[in-house]
Amino acid sequence: MTPKGMKRTAQTLARQPWFVAVGKHTIPRVDRVLYKVTRGRVGAMSPSGMTGLLLTTVGRKTGKERSVPLLYVGHEGKYYLTGSNWGQEHHPVWTLNLMANPDATLTVKGKKIPVTARLLEGQERTDIWPVLTETWPNFDVYTERSGRELRVFELTPR
Repeated sequence: MTPKGMKRTAQTLARQPWFVAVGKHTIPRVDRVLYKVTRGRVGAMSPSGMTGLLLTTVGRKTGKERSVPLLYVGHEGKYYLTGSNWGQEHHPVWTLNLMANPDATLTVKGKKIPVTARLLEGQERTDIWPVLTETWPNFDVYTERSGRELRVFELTPR
């Protein structure tokens, strides 16, 4: 199957409630193992051409480093992350960690990149949304399913 075909298949599966129920538990675990073994070069979505990274934040309660694999969109030299949480009703914890401490580290294709995160709101969020949904149309599905506005972060390399 071509990367484009794999991407379409991934997008179709990710819309299905049964896949979300299973995927939200299994795919992050698979990604963590793949990122560890490949030193951040390969994730579960890599064969489809999707862009994934490992976000490392400081836990707002524990003060310990926390890493989570995420889909990202690169645009004009910055990284954009969407707190979709697979369309669940609550925001993902990593978004709370970034809001408490915007300094984080990305591991992208094996490179560690220190970044500063900024929550986008209002017109800034509206302006970037079409760029995000072009990469992953399911963000619209997740918005509808969750009943909340998904948080969008712009991460700028330091």
